[in-house]
Amino acid sequence: MTAMDLVTLAQQQPTVPGTSNVRDWILNNIVPLLLLTVALLLLWLGGGKGDNAGVMRRLGGVIVALAIIGLAVTTDAGANIGKWLAGLFVGG
Repeated sequence: MTAMDLVTLAQQQPTVPGTSNVRDWILNNIVPLLLLTVALLLLWLGGGKGDNAGVMRRLGGVIVALAIIGLAVTTDAGANIGKWLAGLFVGG
């Protein structure tokens, strides 16, 4: 590397570190793996015994957890849901 290359590198704008790559990696890798694990556990614990009602009760909890994850990773979702709920009461 020459001195001119070092000067060029030093003059470039610094990049601000962020968490978007980590967030995308978690959404693309960890969440599907957790969903697969939950599905296999539900099938193994309740499906093999014929306890379909128990599986459906547990599935309700999984759906609530997925809704919370979706709310957490979606930009401005909380504000939009709040506006929608307020519109139900004030007729907006």
